[in-house]
Amino acid sequence: MTQRRTLRIAVIGTGKMGADHVRRIDQVISGARVSAVVDLDAERAKQLAAGIEGCTGSGDPAAAMATGEVDAVLIASPGPAHEEALLTAFAHDLPVLCEKPLTPDAASALRVMEAEQKLGHRLVQVGFMRRYDAEYLKLKALLDSGHLGRTLMMHNQHRNASSPPGFTNAMLINDSVVHEMDVTRWLLGQEITAVTVLRPRPSSNAPAGMDDPQLVLLETDGGVVVDVEINVNCGFGYQVKAEAVCERGTARIGTKQSLVTDTAGRWGGTIAQDFVERFADAYDREVQAWVDATRRGEVTGPSVWDGYAAAAVCEAGVRAQREGGRIGVEMVERPAFYR
Repeated sequence: MTQRRTLRIAVIGTGKMGADHVRRIDQVISGARVSAVVDLDAERAKQLAAGIEGCTGSGDPAAAMATGEVDAVLIASPGPAHEEALLTAFAHDLPVLCEKPLTPDAASALRVMEAEQKLGHRLVQVGFMRRYDAEYLKLKALLDSGHLGRTLMMHNQHRNASSPPGFTNAMLINDSVVHEMDVTRWLLGQEITAVTVLRPRPSSNAPAGMDDPQLVLLETDGGVVVDVEINVNCGFGYQVKAEAVCERGTARIGTKQSLVTDTAGRWGGTIAQDFVERFADAYDREVQAWVDATRRGEVTGPSVWDGYAAAAVCEAGVRAQREGGRIGVEMVERPAFYR
């Protein structure tokens, strides 16, 4: 299939993730360039755009998408702004890579899902980058092969050195464990049906009012039980690990070490300090895959349905935090459009 010309991308949002995507498109991947940078802080957007030839900076996403100088949109703004940006992109029939969350709640995700179905074709890839990580891809291939038999349980660790100011208990689920929720669905090909949250005594590293760490239990419609240790103030670095317990063996990822030194009677190495460092290659693969598919006139990767499913599971998780006990996940039936 003949590919389109170099893809002109508008990046909406210039925070840590958005700025990193601007750098990635400009310096790392092929087949695309940044044609517009948009942020509520228009001056920040203009400063970021100034270093890129042919790129404009502004504070109005709708105006940027209406110029005719944009072929696709990458949304990296805060979650509450996603729905409006997505619907605007739909109005211009522009393909979108939308960072998670698709939207902050299941109801708004449903509205986006209904709007996309009315178009009659997919436009959105949701940014669940772990699906593009080399280790997760190997684990997925192994589980799909059936070599280890059926998966019975999964253990996950998700640790951050420290949480940013204003991070809340709900954000432990919505901003952190959401990744395990999505990758569980993807690895197993199953939906999550219930969530339980257990809270040990808080770490002395946790900010006042935050119950950190927590243990999140997920149940799937295929009978798999999944646990997630979420610990966002561990103090030593960023770690993501997973182990699948199967009928004929286990498989672990996330334990690979980088450079290890032996010196002065000690051995050791380094630990990544944030998600941008740990998943740099996954983000590169994700954005390149999106660009390549878009230039072919296709939409691949996690869909709006996946974004909606994650939002529904997150809502159950936040309820489990607040109310205690086992909370069932409430979801609509999966439309044929997303099968």
